[in-house]
Amino acid sequence: MNKLIVFLCIIAISILGYFGVLILSDVKEASNDRNDTKETNVSKSIEDIRESIGGTITEEQAASYKEQGLNPFGQSKTADQLTDADYQEYIHGMSHQKVKAEQKWGFYQITPERIHWLLEGLDATALKHEEIYRTILEKWAKGDFTTADVDHNTIWEIQGGNIGRATGVLTPEEEEAYIRTQR
Repeated sequence: MNKLIVFLCIIAISILGYFGVLILSDVKEASNDRNDTKETNVSKSIEDIRESIGGTITEEQAASYKEQGLNPFGQSKTADQLTDADYQEYIHGMSHQKVKAEQKWGFYQITPERIHWLLEGLDATALKHEEIYRTILEKWAKGDFTTADVDHNTIWEIQGGNIGRATGVLTPEEEEAYIRTQR
């Protein structure tokens, strides 16, 4: 009788163990599905961010905007209507042409027209970070991009950035290659 009880206990433990493994396997698979969904949601939100900050606008597109009565960034806002958020978007997007960063969202090709238009706008509006924008844009107007990575990170920090910190300035060859990828 004792042997029968031991035998039945061993079978019961084996059956419970088998079903326990199946249950744990299903739990692990469900957890992986949730992680995949989170990664997809993160990817979607990155694409939403990229679209919301203007995407890619090249020098050629900017020329056509002028013909359409738009500002050099392809929008209908006039320089005196620009907000801090606009300046941050424009300067940040232009800086991508010059900086090394793991990730870059948004691109506006740097042109003298864009820089001067933004500088003129600073004289027509009162902005919280006006001096920061002016310092960066005046430097860029003189063709000085030696600290473009610092300029990028200054704007990036104001925007609350947490991905895509600039880690240096591109060489002229790297810059040209980057511009080609944005066309």
